[in-house]
Amino acid sequence: QVQLVESGGGLVQAGGSLRLSCVASGSFFRFEVMGWYRQAPGKEREFVANIANDGRPNYTASVKGRFAISKDNAKNTVYLQMNDLKPEDTGTYYCSLRDFWGQGTQVIVSS
Repeated sequence: QVQLVESGGGLVQAGGSLRLSCVASGSFFRFEVMGWYRQAPGKEREFVANIANDGRPNYTASVKGRFAISKDNAKNTVYLQMNDLKPEDTGTYYCSLRDFWGQGTQVIVSS
């Protein structure tokens, strides 16, 4: 069993920044792939970014150059630094590890 707890969401103006954190606990291997997904109101959950066990990041096209995913294996924590936020980035952001999900943290970007 794996538990994932996200934090760091909030309300920000367009062009602003937020840093999301996700702490993992339970039974998992330290170097497993962890990722971030988001779900906007009325839309399906979509992939945002993940970080492979070798540390290489992957991003969906719409966030490349603005978001950065990183991982602190010693703290079992994955981060998502979000810069130059746009209203279309609004949604609930979820951390993922295998088929486990966190409860989500809400991000609202005002125009």
